[in-house]
Amino acid sequence: MKEKEKTLSDEDTEHVTLCKRGNIDAFEMLVKKHQKRILNIAYRMLGNYEEACEITQDAFVSAYKGIRNFQEKSMFSTWLYSIVVNLSRNRLKQLKIKRYREEFSLDDPVFTDDGQIKVEHTSEESSILEKLEKKEIQQKVQGCIDSLDYEHKEIIVLRDIQGFSYDEMSDMLKVSEGTVKSRLFRARDALKNCLKKVMGNL
Repeated sequence: MKEKEKTLSDEDTEHVTLCKRGNIDAFEMLVKKHQKRILNIAYRMLGNYEEACEITQDAFVSAYKGIRNFQEKSMFSTWLYSIVVNLSRNRLKQLKIKRYREEFSLDDPVFTDDGQIKVEHTSEESSILEKLEKKEIQQKVQGCIDSLDYEHKEIIVLRDIQGFSYDEMSDMLKVSEGTVKSRLFRARDALKNCLKKVMGNL
């Protein structure tokens, strides 16, 4: 795993170096590599696909404009993800944190943990009732995540959905690992309390 991470990091470093020299193709390679996960983070934070697409575009524009000033004290991916987290956080503030979510259909895109997008289709073997029940549970869980304040929401998204390490999250959020852990504890507690309430209605 470490060798793979090192290889990926080296690839980013090479592309970043080329970007700083004005190589647009190198930046396009970075976009292709990271865009799915960036979109996933934004979608989980905002709960709206169109908003997430806009934030994703803004994040890459911001990264392109600022890449010459990237000091490489952290991994490029960490720096890039911190941009989308900050943009999503600011958008949440603009929206007064009152989330609006699109209605799910059974063919809506489903985002996996690594940022991939898959589409689930109904089949003759699948029970409509089971799918509707699963859909309702997913909506209630996401509804509870959406109800969290932005600090708790981003910590749940980054750790429990995206699987970032405490060290990576510390770099992204510009806070100590201790602060990350304490926020995560409070966020999980708030999420658990919400789920206890809503799951009783299933």
